[in-house]
Formats: sequence, structure tokens, C-alpha cells
Amino acid sequence: MTWLGALLTAVGLTDLLRGFGLNRRWAAAIGVTSGVLAIPVAGRGGWGDAAAGVLVGAIVILWVYLTRRAGSARPHAAALALAVLGVGAAVLVAFSGLSVKPGGSVLEDWLRSLEVGPVRFVEASHAMLLFGVLLVNLATGNLVVRLVLVSTGALRPADINPAPPSTPSTGPAAELRGGRLLGPMERLLIVGLGLAGQLTAAGLVIAAKGLIRFPELQAKRSDTEEVQGAGIDQVTEYFLVGSFVSWLFALTSLVSLGLVQ
Repeated sequence: MTWLGALLTAVGLTDLLRGFGLNRRWAAAIGVTSGVLAIPVAGRGGWGDAAAGVLVGAIVILWVYLTRRAGSARPHAAALALAVLGVGAAVLVAFSGLSVKPGGSVLEDWLRSLEVGPVRFVEASHAMLLFGVLLVNLATGNLVVRLVLVSTGALRPADINPAPPSTPSTGPAAELRGGRLLGPMERLLIVGLGLAGQLTAAGLVIAAKGLIRFPELQAKRSDTEEVQGAGIDQVTEYFLVGSFVSWLFALTSLVSLGLVQ
């Protein structure tokens, strides 16, 4: 799973840097470099690893390009961006058997040198995948949610990229605050609880979100049942679709981690 971990690391770092306002070209360059270097760091090199590095770089560049187009009133680019990321990850997993076994890699030697209990016995490929999963559940998870919302018509393409604070936002995204911060926290909590074997607790987190948001959704109606701001149906669709996509993203991350057990 070294290749998948490298892809997730590259995409996650790129989106995180873009979210902090770094120029997309610089963000992509740093992300591609990190993904390409992650493969030999966690492995021992080989023609398969070299080909995977090229594929990781191509996927990241396409991802940045398509997500930018999706934010420029081209909704079809949103679905295409999701397809590129999903298919690219599937291809890397399907051909991961061609990777050189990670024994003796720089990362594995470093893990063995640590005096931190179980960490010393973690394989390099597992550590790389875990790092990539945690990273991709931050900014990339939010971006995937917005791309799905645009693809389903629940969000405008212009809302894919966060607006500057001085720019007033409209639509469902403006009605439900805090999603871009709560989303990563929620996904990381679900992944953490899942890794700890506490899936019931993860389910309680999901249920709690609905209970917390319900009064806010109800408040969008006045006493005369007239919709204020964005329609209550739009806000509800935005909340439900966005929440389910975010949860599925976290659960998919758990499944990918389970594949290496």
C-alpha cells in the first residue's frame, strides 16, 4: 500500500497548502514532490516504483487542474476530478504487487530505531498509508464533499473554492456555518475511533451531528413557515448529502487501512 499512501500524501498536502492560500502551482509542485519521494523513502526503488511515482504526479496535476475548472462554472469537471482520483487510487492498488517490498527502507529503519512501543513494529507501507489517510481527511475531504455537492446540483460551482472572508457568501453553504472546520474534525474522529475498534462510538458521533444541526435547520423557517434566505429544502439537501459524503469518505479511509491488516 506504499503507492496508495504516496498518492494520498501528495493529494492531501497539495489541498492543504491550497487551503492555506498558497499558489496552486507551488502547492502542486510540493505535493507531487512529496508523493514521488515518499515511494523510495518507504520502499527500495525499482521500475515499478518509478512508474508509480510518475502516475502519482500525473494524478495530482490532473486533480488540481480539474478542481480549478470545476470552480469556474464547469460542473462536469467536478465529476471528472472525482473519477480521476478514484480511478487513479484503484489502479495504484491493483498494481501494488509490482512494488519492491519495503524491507530495509529509510522509513522502516527509522521506525525500528524509535523507542515508542508498538511503533517500532509498524511496517513502512502501513505507516505511509496511515499518514496519507490522516492528511487526506483534512482539506481533501472537504473538497471531495464540495465536488459531490456541485455534481448533484446542491452547491454552485463558484462555492468549490472558499471565498475570501471579506466576500459575502450566499446559498446553503452560508446558512450552515462551521462545516469546513467540523468536517475534518469529524472525519478524523471517526477514523480514530474506527482504528481503536470503537465503531459504536463513531456511530454516536454521526448521530450527534444530526441532533445538533436539527434545531439550526428548523430555525431556517419563520413562524409563518416562510423560508428565509436559502430554501429549507436546499439547506437540508446540502446538509444531508454533504454529511453522508463526509462519513463515507472517513469510512472508506478505514477500509483502506483495513486492507493492510
